[in-house]
Amino acid sequence: MMKGGLAGLMKQAQQMQEKMKVAQEQLAALEVSGQAANGLVIVTISGKHEMKRVQIDPAAMDDREMLEDLILTAYAQAFKQVEAANTQVMSGATAGMPMPPGFKLPF
Repeated sequence: MMKGGLAGLMKQAQQMQEKMKVAQEQLAALEVSGQAANGLVIVTISGKHEMKRVQIDPAAMDDREMLEDLILTAYAQAFKQVEAANTQVMSGATAGMPMPPGFKLPF
């Protein structure tokens, strides 16, 4: 009985590994945008948190300090979206496998 349980657990782990690979590919292809001040600044990042694009409306160029804050705000918004997508995609990949509390999967 113990041997069968271990084999089942190993099979589950292999299936989870395959699902994780697909999930990581999905996240790598993901791009999300965050914006600040009604679109004066838009920051686009990948599912791996790599910055892809920054769009700045000319109206935001007059005040350097404000522009810096707007860029940070837009990035933070995009970052939160990626984290939410990451949680959703990875929870699907690990469905059925018990994970310890607080366990965070690398992506």
